[in-house]
Order: sequence, then C-alpha cells, then structure tokens
Amino acid sequence: MVLQIESPAPSIKVETWLRGDPLTTFQPGRVYIVEFWATRCVPCVEAMPHLVKLQEKYKDSGLEVIGVAAHERAPTAVETGTRLDAWLTEKCSNLNYRIAFDQTGEMKKLWLEPSLSVGIPTSFAVDRDGHIAFIGHPTQLDEVLPKVLNGSWRTSDEAKAADTERIAGNEPLAREQALKEPINDRFLAAVKIKDWKTALSAIEEGVALMPDDIIFRLAHAHLVLHKMHDMRAGLPLMQQWVRDAIDRNAEDWMIAALDELFHPANDHMHFPPVERFAMGNDLSEHILALNPPQGDGPKFRSYPAVAHTIIRTATRIARSSWSSWH
Repeated sequence: MVLQIESPAPSIKVETWLRGDPLTTFQPGRVYIVEFWATRCVPCVEAMPHLVKLQEKYKDSGLEVIGVAAHERAPTAVETGTRLDAWLTEKCSNLNYRIAFDQTGEMKKLWLEPSLSVGIPTSFAVDRDGHIAFIGHPTQLDEVLPKVLNGSWRTSDEAKAADTERIAGNEPLAREQALKEPINDRFLAAVKIKDWKTALSAIEEGVALMPDDIIFRLAHAHLVLHKMHDMRAGLPLMQQWVRDAIDRNAEDWMIAALDELFHPANDHMHFPPVERFAMGNDLSEHILALNPPQGDGPKFRSYPAVAHTIIRTATRIARSSWSSWH
C-alpha cells in the first residue's frame, strides 16, 4: 500500500530525541512537517535554516517541524548519536524544532519506503486531522505550507496531480532500491569483517541483477582489484569496464575507471603497467574528446583525473627512459 496524500500518517517510532521534547503522537488541530535528512546530505543541511524560518513564521498557526536524522553512519548507534549531537551543537545552534535520530531505521520503514521516496531531504506534511497532506522536497514548502495550514491544499486537484506525478516518477527507482538493499546490506556487512568471499558473492549477485548499475560495477572491480588483489579476475573486469565506459560515451563511468586505475589511495603494485597505462590513455583520449580544452585552463570536472593519468604516464615513461641509459 503506497503512502500518499490522504493516507493516515504513520506512527512516530523514535527512541532518541536529540533536540526538543519527545513526540509520540500527532496532536489534533496541529500541522506537522516531518523532514528526513542526514548530515552528509548537502541539500538537507542547506534546508535547515529554511525550516527554522518556517517554524518561527508559522508557530502561532499550529506548525511543528520535526527533523528525522536518517542514514547516519558510525560503527555503533551510540557513537552515531554522539557524533550527530556534536554536529548539531556546532552547526545548528539556533535550531527551534525537534530533532529525532532514527537509529533503528523504523521511521525509514514506516515513512520513506511506503511513500516511494527515493532520496533525502524529503518532507511530509501531516494535516490537522492526522492525514498526509504533502510529500516532497522542502523547497516546495514555501508554496504549499500556507495552503496546508488553511486546509485548502490536501483536497485540491493540484495536490492530487502533483502526488500522482511524484509516485509515477519515483516508482521505478524505489523498486530498484528495494531490490538492491538486501544485496548492499550483505555486501557491506561482509566488507566490515573483511570476508571478501561473501562480499564477492553478494556483489556478483548485484551485477548479475543490474549489469548497468555503476555502483555495483565499481564495487565489483574495486573489491577484486584492491581488496582481494586477484589480478587474473580483476584485469578482465577492468578491461570490460573501460570498453563499456567508452561504448556508452559516459564520462562518469570513465572517471570511475580512471580512479580505479590511478587513484593514489589504491595499491597498483600488482597491476600490469602496460595494460594499466593503455587503458588510462584510452579513457583520457575519450574524456578529452568529450570536453575539448577551452582557453588556457581546464573547464570540466574530468580534467583533474585526465591530468593525473597523463602526468603519471609521462613520469613512468621518463623513468623507463632514464633506466635504459644507465
């Protein structure tokens, strides 16, 4: 059952409240904004001062804003909560609304997943009678919130059309995320304990399921090359990645491949240098063809990666030439 406009609002299932008094139920007659966010999400952080202003502007109209911190990462829930509390103290000293920490993921399961919300920040408006009045990006609240507060939005044709469009647009990606999540969970759990065999099994399942998914493909190559150091399997994987990136004419795939081949954080000692630099040159040439130089300096984000490849190639050639003379 899809959570949408007119649906009863789900429960508030939160164990940890970092700012404001705990809230267990929505009070009749009040309007709530439930905002899902994360500290590493730039648009989420940018939306916080806006939410502060909305809370202040409409507090006398019965508005209560609730920020739900989702997708925070740390080794333990306690450490995550501590880091999040410190972050709020440093970055958001003027907060005037509640902040909850979804440490169990229960709020995500009750709100984000049933509503087919595929990213954060996502705002939910809960009407005065406890029903969902709006689901969308917080930047839309300036236009929508006054209508929610006066009771004219939820039943309007505009609201229903917008929510129908939202669901239709999000459904394919939401279904994809539902397929990927158990694979990602198994993969990350195995990586955490350095169980490379289990991690490889999980990521190979992901690649077989979604061969065009750049994240699965990148994780596969990185695991085999830089964690398992299996060059017999890794070299063909990398060569296929490069062919696919060039065939797609996809700059993001090319840059990801360059990172795997040349990023200084990766250990390339076991990588055959001839094959490595040949792939790097092919990628560089295609990226430069996509983004030809303009003026005296680089224009596009790919140039640092290309320059890195060219410099390292030139250095290696120079060293080889020097060695041949001594």
